[in-house]
Amino acid sequence: MVELWVNVDHVATLRQARGGTEPDPILAALQAEIAGAKGIVCHLREDRRHIQDRDVRVLRQVLQTRLNLEMAATSEMINFATEIRPDVVTLVPERRQERTTESGLDVAADTGFFSEVVQMLQDVNIRVSLFIDPVPEQIEAAAETGADMVELHTGPYADAPSIEQQQEELHRLHESAAYAASLLLDVAAGHGLNYDNVSALIRTIPQVHEVSIGHSIVSRAVFVGFPKAVQEMLDIIRDAALHRHFAFRNSE
Repeated sequence: MVELWVNVDHVATLRQARGGTEPDPILAALQAEIAGAKGIVCHLREDRRHIQDRDVRVLRQVLQTRLNLEMAATSEMINFATEIRPDVVTLVPERRQERTTESGLDVAADTGFFSEVVQMLQDVNIRVSLFIDPVPEQIEAAAETGADMVELHTGPYADAPSIEQQQEELHRLHESAAYAASLLLDVAAGHGLNYDNVSALIRTIPQVHEVSIGHSIVSRAVFVGFPKAVQEMLDIIRDAALHRHFAFRNSE
């Protein structure tokens, strides 16, 4: 089955807007776990615009599932991760002026550096994922670093302005996932996925075993509550994964 990992960053965004203590991303994470999420994702940014250091520390202590810490490959973040020991670290690009992550890491531009970072994290038993664009050179570079997995950037697919362009992006993701899997990388997908577009991605791409979704779930939770928002997403994912299973089995 395809696992849902829930990103709680935007719960923290709401909290930071008033500078208080609510809504609490820790409570959101626990409710997501109870609803069936297989993991929790949070991004500790350099500017601490949403998730704070304390949030990560508490999540590490209270989660019963797994924690994926998204972070830039800086000395500060590497030291923090090796102290906290999340289950997974996803290395992402980060620019102060961006509203949200805009593109994948350029691993190919400095494979040696990323290899060193991957090794440092793996030395303390942290699985390492690299958030990359679905292009061959980045997949090859990711494999060269020794990373455990890649998370394919689905933003262009999610934001495609037409059905034709969406299908083109889906095809590119399909080819990239197959290539990554052939290089023995586990494959996740994330960024911009929502209740409308996640099904087609899962049905089409058998190599994707994990999706990371945050903003759409938090937005839905405003109207239906966090547990129900997670459950609704899980229902879509399970239906799509089941359809995929039978479709590919019947094609053999």
